Amino acid sequence: MTKKDKSKKKDKAEKESQPREAGHLQSEITRASRSMRTFLTNSLSHSGIYAGQDGVILALAEEDGLSAGVIAERLGVKPPTMTRTLARMEAQGFIQRQADALDGRQMRAVLTDEGRKHVHAIQLAAKATENMALTALSDKEVRQFLKVLRKINRNLGQVEPAAE
Repeated sequence: MTKKDKSKKKDKAEKESQPREAGHLQSEITRASRSMRTFLTNSLSHSGIYAGQDGVILALAEEDGLSAGVIAERLGVKPPTMTRTLARMEAQGFIQRQADALDGRQMRAVLTDEGRKHVHAIQLAAKATENMALTALSDKEVRQFLKVLRKINRNLGQVEPAAE
């Protein structure tokens, strides 16, 4: 390695160790999240599934008959947002809302056959999105990144999902 190459590497390392401007981390996390969401949405656009509906379908595929509140909590959205999402999904034929057997006032979301048809495609699109996002990252870098994100979530008071 030439002296010039070494000095460039040293300059880069120094820049990376400098404190970041306020909001930089938040901005980069938001951009990455939006990029992943856009990639996933584009992957699913042919199926008529809109942003956010994929998570609902996967949650119900795992455990059918969840209330809007439970789905909202699992997906990290507000209950009124989930209520609107479920209404749209019911109109599209992906889910059906049914009264709870024990408490008729409580509604439960159940996947229809049409909704079940999309589970595998959503799983494949989600995996492809992750693979694209993690291109050129080593397994060690991915593990470290996930560890850092979990710490950030804990610091901000978010409940940590079970480790996979």
